[in-house]
Amino acid sequence: MAFKEFGNYDAVGLAELVRDKQVTARELLDEAIDRTARVDPEINAVVVKHYNYAEQQIEKGLPDGPFTGVPFLLKDLDLLQGTRTTSGASVNRDFVADHSSTLTQRFLETGVTIFGKTSSPEFGLMPTTETRLFGPTRNPWNLAHSSGGSSGGAAAVVAARILPVAHASDGGGSIRIPASACGVFGMKPSRARNPVGPDRGEGWSGFSTAHVVSISVRDSAVMMDAIHGPEPWSPYIAPPPARPFSQEVSRDPGKLRISFTDKSPYGDAIDSEVAAAVRDTAKLLADLGHHVEERAPTLPADPAVVMTAIVSANTAVTVRTIEQRIGRAVTRDDLEILSLASAHNAQGIVSADYITMQLAAFQISRSLAIFFEGCDVFLSPTLCTPPIRLGEINTMSEDLAHIGPILRRYMPGTSMFNMSGQPAMSVPLAWSKDGLPLGMMFAAKLGEEAMLFRLAGQLEQVRPWKDKRPPICV
Repeated sequence: MAFKEFGNYDAVGLAELVRDKQVTARELLDEAIDRTARVDPEINAVVVKHYNYAEQQIEKGLPDGPFTGVPFLLKDLDLLQGTRTTSGASVNRDFVADHSSTLTQRFLETGVTIFGKTSSPEFGLMPTTETRLFGPTRNPWNLAHSSGGSSGGAAAVVAARILPVAHASDGGGSIRIPASACGVFGMKPSRARNPVGPDRGEGWSGFSTAHVVSISVRDSAVMMDAIHGPEPWSPYIAPPPARPFSQEVSRDPGKLRISFTDKSPYGDAIDSEVAAAVRDTAKLLADLGHHVEERAPTLPADPAVVMTAIVSANTAVTVRTIEQRIGRAVTRDDLEILSLASAHNAQGIVSADYITMQLAAFQISRSLAIFFEGCDVFLSPTLCTPPIRLGEINTMSEDLAHIGPILRRYMPGTSMFNMSGQPAMSVPLAWSKDGLPLGMMFAAKLGEEAMLFRLAGQLEQVRPWKDKRPPICV
């Protein structure tokens, strides 16, 4: 073992060790590879391994950045030139990227060494990571349970301390859901905060954005400092920060007006342990001096209906692009039944229907903007039940009708903030009686990541989670 203390440091801490020449980038990479070999057979989270790429990075010389020498994993939806990206789909098992995404290039400029990719459900469509191509990614807290999705592999490797930080993305909750399920910190940035190009100007009609999951709040903030900002072709930009996000983590958040709910957005009852955890968190916030009141937004449209239409249309475009590349129609040998059904559903969506759904998303955004006139932060459960068991969602089922009710019960509150573009984070503040993490979600106004980082920094100090480690952990 090259560096047995690896798991005691966050990524900023590891980079400081490299900078001070107490450890080398190669020693950190060797340790990360060793940890992968020891733990990944149990959790199945690192599905693409290209160790030689990271080794070549070190041999060529790493850029001087905030994370120079820190090992890193991309989510298997993004592109790194010369490496495989499968998007969890059998048809892409041998697809090799001929260019890197803008986001990947910015990660590289931070000095990280990218040695592989983490698992995602096929095309990132589900809140659990269980693909036909690679099999299920297991939760390090309980191997029978889901690690979440779509960044399920990323959250699992961070929870298991293979790495302190990993790339993640969020189109309907896909950073926050696995962060909650695996007991790590996950910040979904404001719309357009981080780049999505060069192949597109927005993801899922502006719903999708990318960042990281991490053990520490400061890793998330330092990474956002390094990668945020528009591209020359960006259709819109996020409000610029007043100061570096990294400076916010240690700043006093002041007395915030915090609204909270322990209910589903649909008014449905939620798991009693989750509801109790929300109320306990609300009490903690009040004890810290914040003004806390029970209050929730009323949405003018069903986010699930909007998501289904927008995601189906985008999936259809993805499938069409694959068919053009391979020169034939895709079949069940190529894609899971769910992906094929989603693309097929788009055939019934005419252009006017698509615009209607975009308008519905706008109505949701406007209602949230009005709601936030009365508060600074909104607290709600990231997930309305503890992490689901593996196998509950079956994307290869002939009858997909079982999925909708599960999604409504499990993660009804995450996608509204994708539609509004607001920043939202899942903070690991509670655990169930069975030892499963229960993340708490905090959302703020568009562009107010700074406020969330200040609040997260405060919560990390008063209720630290770094030393809480799952049974499957290096």
